[in-house]
Amino acid sequence: MRPRERQRPASLRRTLTLYLGALLAVFAVALLFAARDYGQRAANRSYDHLLVSSALSIADSVALVDGQWQVDLPYAALDLLAMAPEDRVFYRVADSRGMLITGYGDLPSAPHSAKPSGDAPALFDASYSGETVRFVVVARNLSSPSAQGEVQVQVGQTRRAREALAQEMVNRALLAITVLSLLSLALVGVGVHRAFRPLVRVERELSRREPSDLRPLDAHVPREMDQMVAALNRFMGRLSTSNETLRSFMAEAAHQMRTPLAALRAQAQLALDDEEPEDMRRSLLAIERNASHMSRLLNQLLSDASVIHRANLQRYAPVDLAEAIHQALHEAVPQVEPIPRVHLAMSTGPVWVQGDALLLREAIKNLIDNAIKYSAAAPLQVALTVDGDKAVLTIADHGPGIAPGDAERVFDRFARGEGAAAGGAGLGLAIVKRVVDAHGGRIDLSNRREGGLVATIVLPRSPA
Repeated sequence: MRPRERQRPASLRRTLTLYLGALLAVFAVALLFAARDYGQRAANRSYDHLLVSSALSIADSVALVDGQWQVDLPYAALDLLAMAPEDRVFYRVADSRGMLITGYGDLPSAPHSAKPSGDAPALFDASYSGETVRFVVVARNLSSPSAQGEVQVQVGQTRRAREALAQEMVNRALLAITVLSLLSLALVGVGVHRAFRPLVRVERELSRREPSDLRPLDAHVPREMDQMVAALNRFMGRLSTSNETLRSFMAEAAHQMRTPLAALRAQAQLALDDEEPEDMRRSLLAIERNASHMSRLLNQLLSDASVIHRANLQRYAPVDLAEAIHQALHEAVPQVEPIPRVHLAMSTGPVWVQGDALLLREAIKNLIDNAIKYSAAAPLQVALTVDGDKAVLTIADHGPGIAPGDAERVFDRFARGEGAAAGGAGLGLAIVKRVVDAHGGRIDLSNRREGGLVATIVLPRSPA
């Protein structure tokens, strides 16, 4: 079964446009509802004003003469409402007891909550003649020399014109909202496009570069992208350093391997030409020595490459330095005669440092290997002490020591001191220096008064 393919990440441009578009849509819908509510209220206010004016005009035309109601109906008042041809108008004039004076006698009465009070008209909606009608009720107290009484004028108008006016206002608002939304979306699109232009510039600059061009980016980007560009520049810096180290390693390895390979080939050719068994044996011994030298050189080159790689990774964890010393001694001290003597002195209990156990063990092995090589039959002294927040490892031998001018040079790769033993590759102390530097420590070389070399490594301690 084929593994499921990972889902392609969403586009940032599309995501921003989608969210901003959704926000604009929410605002557009909210504006539409607000415009609809405003349109209905504005239409009601306009037509309610006409409705009240008509009712008041009719009320002004009512008179009480000799105890009889007289109505001189002002048709001009009803003509104001007839300006909406699709609407119908209804009216009724009645006394305080509900007796019809003129108009439609079956008009619905005003609900109790909408009864007119004083000079304030009462407005309400009710169903009449199969549709919803807006009514107004106005009350007036009239008097004559012989009588007095109250008259109520009720005028109604269907809601078609109101709803048409409200719908027209909503349509206009909808058109304005649509145009505004389209312009906003266009502005959002332009804004998103301009916001991503620095990314496009960075992409173009990177795509035009040669693979070997790892110079820092010099792109003018917004503040929000400063950290990303800085992280990219740091990454390219580390990659450039790694590539330079790899090129240097390959060049030096090729140079170091070329000479022993040429010598080995020449000695093999000489052995093939030798006819005397004794001469052939000497040639074979020389081949064996060169092969051993090449094997040692190759092992140190591989060890150096491994140290470079792991030092760059820096995957550190608490390491017991005392345990690392024991393991290094077990791996570095030969187990065949003559077995070198080692005087080991260290504090009781673990000594914790933050680091890579394999790198620390490799560095200690190289120091012990060098000390054994130069100590001959004299004992090797290894000590681990604690000095405040520092762990101090000293490895002392009884060899010839080191010339003052070589104390710093011997830490360079393939560099060897004046009194160096034959067969070395000049990588051991360089490996030790790289490991110590990667762990934030230091290494010092000094000569003993009684003869010999003391290598001192100081590393920062770490809680377990």
